[in-house]
Amino acid sequence: MASPAGRNQKSRKSKSKHTLKELKALGQQLLSSRSHVNNLPLLLNFISPEFPPQYVLESLLSLQSFFTPLLPQLPPSSSKTHSAPSKGDDDAEVIYRTWLRSKFDHLVSSLIDIVISPQPDPTLREVVLDAIMEFVKAGNRGKFHSAIYHRLIHNIVYSSNPVDFVVELLVSKFFKYSDIRYFTYISLEKLTRTLEAKQSSDNKVGNSSGGVEERNQSAERLELPIHKVHYLLAHMPTLDDHEENSNLEMWSDSGIPLKDESQTPKPTKTKDKVLKSSKQTNVISTASIVKKMKVKFTNAWISFLRLPLPLGVYKEVLATLHQTVMPNLGNPLMLCDFLTRSYDIGGVVSVMSLSSLFILMTKHGLEYPDFYDKLYALLVPSVFMAKHRAKFFELLDSCLKSPLLPAYLAAAFTKRLSRLSLVVPPSGAMVIIALIHNLLRRHPSINCLVHREDVNETSNNNSEAERDSVDNNDGSETSRRLGVDHFDNEESNPVKSNALRSSLWEVDNLRHHYCPHVSRFVESLETDLTVRAKTTEMNIKDFSSGSYATIFAAEIRRRVKQVPLGFYKTTPTTLFSESDFGGWTFKCEEEASKQGDESSSPSKRQRTE
Repeated sequence: MASPAGRNQKSRKSKSKHTLKELKALGQQLLSSRSHVNNLPLLLNFISPEFPPQYVLESLLSLQSFFTPLLPQLPPSSSKTHSAPSKGDDDAEVIYRTWLRSKFDHLVSSLIDIVISPQPDPTLREVVLDAIMEFVKAGNRGKFHSAIYHRLIHNIVYSSNPVDFVVELLVSKFFKYSDIRYFTYISLEKLTRTLEAKQSSDNKVGNSSGGVEERNQSAERLELPIHKVHYLLAHMPTLDDHEENSNLEMWSDSGIPLKDESQTPKPTKTKDKVLKSSKQTNVISTASIVKKMKVKFTNAWISFLRLPLPLGVYKEVLATLHQTVMPNLGNPLMLCDFLTRSYDIGGVVSVMSLSSLFILMTKHGLEYPDFYDKLYALLVPSVFMAKHRAKFFELLDSCLKSPLLPAYLAAAFTKRLSRLSLVVPPSGAMVIIALIHNLLRRHPSINCLVHREDVNETSNNNSEAERDSVDNNDGSETSRRLGVDHFDNEESNPVKSNALRSSLWEVDNLRHHYCPHVSRFVESLETDLTVRAKTTEMNIKDFSSGSYATIFAAEIRRRVKQVPLGFYKTTPTTLFSESDFGGWTFKCEEEASKQGDESSSPSKRQRTE
């Protein structure tokens, strides 16, 4: 017996014997009479990525022209058992239509294979995708054929081949239609629930067998579908508020199915009342479409956010969540669990989730008791080199703007920022000075941190000093322990950091910073705090995006009035002159002088002679 590969090669040779003229003749015969219906399987064989694009296009034109007028007469699906024939129908006619339905399903499957195949050229893919969408428009007896469209989205998401071109075609040509977006949300919700079920089942198998590698492999298999689902969701146009009062463009004539379409008001006898009722139904249908779109949008995104997102997708979602997703959700508080989990992760993920979480707290009444504790923990040196540091500093300033903020909390943030100013780049020090400036203006209760020479001024400190003096036998003044900073920088709880017992000595050290911009900015801070009536809060946005490049560029643009110059009457022979080190004696000079004294003694002269 011949092998399957040999049989496939023979069938390909037999298929390739037909020329384009013969294919065109077969299509014309198929369209002319039912007697040539046997040409249908022959033409279907050419709908494959293995054949040249000319053969595929010629066969597709004939098959599309043949099936389009017959689609309303075909049964719903070949997989379903057809009902008993009616009185006017014959058994042979039912069998014939069922057979046609099976061939149509085979055609749709072949077209989808061409779309997701890497072999065909882009032009063929575009034509085939247009043919599929035409079948989606009229394949369900004039209504939107959601089953065909779901098969298309399913194959695109689970395809191992690169399908970026097809996805871009969907986004550019078809996502402008409201009904296509509506059914896309439904399909993506189903796919994400399937992916979630697969992830949970793989985790159970991995936990039972104890295999970490199996869980990692399952996560890698789901990574590519998750990327594609996110790409479709992120590039789908959202339903803006101005569209609620406009006519929504539909791909199918039936549009989006509504439950209340049957409950239309009955027409009255007068023409004016009929016109008024028709206008009311149009307004109601538009409002209901917008409502249903928001429901499907919410379900798709919430189900997607339950998946184990890869780190790259996770960051992309958090970066745009507050701008594109939250305004279109029915209830933005549904993101509470996702955002709090992201905020608890720490690092860059927590920084990026701060924008959406801040919106939920300020605009939607979310209560998050540990918000400031987690925000305090995010103040680490690495955040000043993060990609989204500019937005983080702006949100940090907004979070610390409330006048109801306790004094110990404002002092803890101020002291934590001042300690970070010693280790961050100059651009970070500029942002810190601006943040401290705003904190001192908003919270007068922490002004004691500005200038405190003796950190033991409080009663608690005096009692500690008395105990220290009792322990010391000499009872000297050193028991007051001047210069000790009681602030605990390693403490994660701002309540226990003892920030109110400290001072901003770090900011005073910035007066001697090596970067001129930082030292000058500290001097302006002191002036602004002295004359508060003539100054306002600083805009953090002006400093949040600074870097070494911006500081260097600003220093180059700065006009210098006096340039230090050095003049020498004679050419210098040494790097430093003796006058540069007046009053200093060096060890090498002392040894040279001693050797000179020994050489001048008589014994030395005799020995040399």
